[in-house]
Order: sequence, then C-alpha cells, then structure tokens
Amino acid sequence: MQDVEMTSIEDLKCDWSRLEKELLNGHRIDPNLYVEYDVKRGLRDSAGKGVLTGLTEISDVVAYDLVGGRQIPAEGALYYQGINVSDIVNGLQGRKFGFEETVYLLIFGKLPTQQELRTFLNVMQEMQELGSRFVRDVVMKASNDNMMNAMQRCVLTLYTYDENPEDISVRNVLRQCLELIAKLPLIAVYSYHAYRHFRKDDTLLIRNPKKELSLAENILLMLRPSGEYTELEAKVLDIALILHAEHGGGNNSTFTTHVVTSSGTDTYSSVAASIGSLKGPRHGGANLKVQNMFADIKAHISDWTNEEEVAAYLKKILNKEAFDHSGLIYGMGHAVYTLSDPREVILKRFAKDLAQEKGMMEEFALYELVERLAGQLIMEQRKLFKNVCANVDFYSGFVYAMLGIPQELFTPIFAIARMPGWSAHRLEELISANKIIRPAYKYVGEHTDFVAVEDRK
Repeated sequence: MQDVEMTSIEDLKCDWSRLEKELLNGHRIDPNLYVEYDVKRGLRDSAGKGVLTGLTEISDVVAYDLVGGRQIPAEGALYYQGINVSDIVNGLQGRKFGFEETVYLLIFGKLPTQQELRTFLNVMQEMQELGSRFVRDVVMKASNDNMMNAMQRCVLTLYTYDENPEDISVRNVLRQCLELIAKLPLIAVYSYHAYRHFRKDDTLLIRNPKKELSLAENILLMLRPSGEYTELEAKVLDIALILHAEHGGGNNSTFTTHVVTSSGTDTYSSVAASIGSLKGPRHGGANLKVQNMFADIKAHISDWTNEEEVAAYLKKILNKEAFDHSGLIYGMGHAVYTLSDPREVILKRFAKDLAQEKGMMEEFALYELVERLAGQLIMEQRKLFKNVCANVDFYSGFVYAMLGIPQELFTPIFAIARMPGWSAHRLEELISANKIIRPAYKYVGEHTDFVAVEDRK
C-alpha cells in the first residue's frame, strides 16, 4: 500500500487563491446582526456569563456570595459532588491515590470507603494494560508530533478492540470509561516516546506500569528514562490531576461531551471529540502559553526582583509591544472566578514546595511577582472594576516543567486528568437527559433563484 500524499497549497497556486477569495467573499455576516437578534455568541450573555443549557450534580464553581439578592465577589470555591476540592486535597494527609479517590467520587457521587477504594483500585489496575499488539500496531505506527492527535487516533482505534463498542447501556459505558481513564496515561506517554524515537531519533523506551503504584506515580515511572521520582514529585502530580479532573459542565470540552453523547454515539467517538476540543489553544493549551510568556519575560528582564522593570515589561505586553503582540498576560483572569481561583491557590502552594526541592525559588519568586503586578495592571489598562486573579494555568506549566514533563505532554496531562469529569458527564447525560442537544442558528442570508450552469456569470 502506498503512502497517502497530501496536496500542498503551493501546488495549487492561482487556483487556490481563487477558491480562497470566493470563500471569503461568500461568508461575511454583519456583526451588528448578532446584537439585533440578541445572539448569545459563544453561549455567553452580554456580561460574559455562560447561558444556562443544562443541569448537573457533578461539580459546582462558586465565585460570588449572594447578599440581599446581590452577587458579591468572593474567594473562589470548586466542589466535586458537593465536596470542596480544598477539603479533598487537605484530607489526603500524605496518602497517595488521591486522584483515584477523586475518580470514584466524580463517577459514583461519594467518597469510597477503604474497602471500596481497594476494590476500585484492583479494577483500575486490571484495566490499565494496553497489550503489546496495540502498542506495536497502533501507538508505534504513524507517530504524531502532536500528542493530542495521537491520543485521539488511539482512542478511536480502541473501538475496534472492544467486543461491544456500540452498547450505550450504563453498565457498558461505565466499563468503557474506566478503561479509558486507566489507559490514557499509557497512550499519552507511549505516544510521546514513539514521537521522540521515530521523529527525533531518540532512544525508544517503553516501560510497563506497576500495579501497586498510583496513576501519578506510573506517569513519572513510564516517562523518565531512570524510572525514578521523589515522593513530593508524585504527590504534586497527583494534586495537579485532582485539580484538573472536573470544572462544571460549561467548559468547552465537557459541553462537547454532553453534545456528542446526546446524539447516542459510542463512548470512543465522544471521548475523541472532547480531546479534540481540549486540544484547542483557547482551552487546553493555556499553560503552555504561560510558559512561553515567562521564557520571554526572563529573556528581556535583567533583574527578576526589580518590580519597576517587571511592571514596565508587563505593560509592553499589554500594549501589544512585546511577546506575541496579543495584548494578553496569559494565566491571568477567569470567566467565572473573581477574587481567586481555588485551583491556583492550592497548586501554588505545592509549586512552592517543589521549587524548594528543585532549587528554583528565584523562578517561583518571579511568578509570584508577575501574579501580584499583572492583575492590577490589567484592571488599570482595561479600566475594569472586576478583580482579575490568576487562574490554574498560571502555575500548572511551571509545575509540569519542574516535574520534567515535556511541553508536548502538557495538554495530554490535562486530558488524562479531565477524563473522569468527561466520563461522569457522559454517564449523567445518558441517565438523566435523554434528549439530543440541538441549538438554533438564525438564517440571515438571502433566498435567490437557481440559475442553469450555462447562464451563470
């Protein structure tokens, strides 16, 4: 079988330019029409708040206190099945398998007892194996330089390895979801190793996970050539996975889960669609943007402790005079949270512990300084009255970098963490909603008569 050859735009030359011109001339919706018809662009109202499209018991995002019927900005809080995430993290008290406990909570609606956790861990450990045939024939062949696309391909191919892929009964979908939660870490890490070997001529390393280890420990074990990691490293990655596991039903990839699930399609198609959503830089790639921004800041500032120098450069970024000229300070601001993002507050604490272990406190201090200055500068520049806080992406990339996780795996780690949330929402949609999601679009074009081909000009 011959390799498929993709046509280059350059090969089409003037033909392609003509097609592009026709496309652009034929699709120009007057932006004023969105106002005239009160279209909630991006499913958001005029204040930027998400339009209510569904109900959920899985998680709750809180950013305001209700006082006398008025919303008063408050410290942010995130609840999984009614339990504050801060309490979940603090309740671990040094125990591992925190992410696994969170998976159980999100899907089954309650925290597991010790016996329930042991049983659940046994089930998950049996499900994590990919099998040498799948690794050889799927993961290793046609390697991708984007790990999210590699994960999509592998997830869709798992359909053909499933004896009952189309059954969307709760029992079968639960089995499929748990298998995907267990297998995604292997798919992501092995896809990265395949990419490094076949595209970067690096040594190929495939290490099997160990059943007695947590999911976070196995990621570090499989990823690192030495297979070694510290207790703190595994703990911090476990916490990061917990914090990214779920965030309400309104984020883009979880809403994708609901939309695709509502059509009655199979689990693998649903998960692949959610991965595709998360891959977008407006959703899952924000922490990489933060990392690149800090690399630029460090390259242009001589004294990381000089507030005036740091503030001056941040103003240049806001004025589109520096970094990527977008005018954005990445990692700052959130669509819901006002005074603080609880995930950022928790992750920052563990980022500091890790920075101390790694001897990177100077970099951590720079992050703290930018966080402190940026919010106020953005409010002044944009003339905002709403507080601008750092979001979870502000420190997550820094944490991943300190853990030695390559940038190619930043967003896949997010996908691994979010898989339990997607699973819980898919099951909730199947159990409770039972109606296809079909939003409306208003036609604003013109009706015209058909013209025979020989009469067209």
